[in-house]
Amino acid sequence: MTETASAVHVRFANVSKRYGAVQAVKDLNLDVMRGEFLTLLGPSGSGKTTALMMLAGFEEPTSGEILVDGKRIDNVPPNRRGIGMVFQNYALFPHMTVAENLAFPLEVRRLGKAAIAERVASVLDMVRLPGLGGRRPDQLSGGQQQRIAVARALIFQPSLVLMDEPLGALDKQLREQMQYEIKDIHARLGVTFVYVTHDQTEALTMSDRIAVFDAGTIQQLSDPASLYERPQTRFVAGFIGENNRLDGMVERVEGENVAVRLASGSAVRALAVGAHAMRQGAPVVLSLRPERLALLDAGAEAENVLQATIRQTIYVGDHIRVVCAVEGAGPATGQLIVKLPNHSGARNLAPGTPARLGWRTEDCLALAP
Repeated sequence: MTETASAVHVRFANVSKRYGAVQAVKDLNLDVMRGEFLTLLGPSGSGKTTALMMLAGFEEPTSGEILVDGKRIDNVPPNRRGIGMVFQNYALFPHMTVAENLAFPLEVRRLGKAAIAERVASVLDMVRLPGLGGRRPDQLSGGQQQRIAVARALIFQPSLVLMDEPLGALDKQLREQMQYEIKDIHARLGVTFVYVTHDQTEALTMSDRIAVFDAGTIQQLSDPASLYERPQTRFVAGFIGENNRLDGMVERVEGENVAVRLASGSAVRALAVGAHAMRQGAPVVLSLRPERLALLDAGAEAENVLQATIRQTIYVGDHIRVVCAVEGAGPATGQLIVKLPNHSGARNLAPGTPARLGWRTEDCLALAP
């Protein structure tokens, strides 16, 4: 997507939000591109929901501007912003039928009865719930209620839809199903979605881009693959997916790579994140995904090798989780996790078995501590 001015749908320009002495959002500068699915991801209290609520109009920025299609909206009442909104608790009117809930945004906009009936039928088809217009919300399952909430946000054909933890109340299987359904709706409609979640898997599954929040600021803004494969900070590496951690010291810089001496005394090489800032003698944290580690067969070699001892093997279904004791790994646990394919036979490894762990230099990131 080309980031031209006309392609920018939403812009946060130096936006901050304070609650007394607490600064929930700090100097937020963020462009949301037209038609993209952007997720605001972060732990509780990171500022992601506050940013969404300011865009929706339910919170007022302490400073800065929010623009939609180049026009400032932070001084416009929420009901005049023309933005669709989906909440975690569905926010359906319990005394109304499904059809009445869906019709409400159109009645407020004074559409005719025939046009309303046509749109209600259309969005019920879109969310795959035709024929349920006569039911009340308490006669629907949680998943059905959430689909109706999505349909109500879309029925007046907004160009921008905001979703605040919309799947948080659903069980795991239904939550995963709804992720794909919402992603499919977005692909079919092409409207701009801004989505808030604390669930990393959900963000990776659904998004075009992800903004990772911590302490009121964006730590990294990337597409899902770049965010997972190339985290830019220790926080992002630890928050997105599972990571093994090794502490060490830079022995020398080798272009994009660094040679690192681990706390155990072992020497390894890693890909430097921000190589220009790496200096000999500087402390670093190595980040290594469990699926990028290999248990080496006898005689096999790898770019980097560590001696280990098998502590435990855990059958997880689609993979085998191997817990290995390694000197100098993970200061709290002294262990590295290896994820191996189910067909590898790793489930037969007995605790206490010596092992050699290997990985490619490019799969291990050296980050500032």
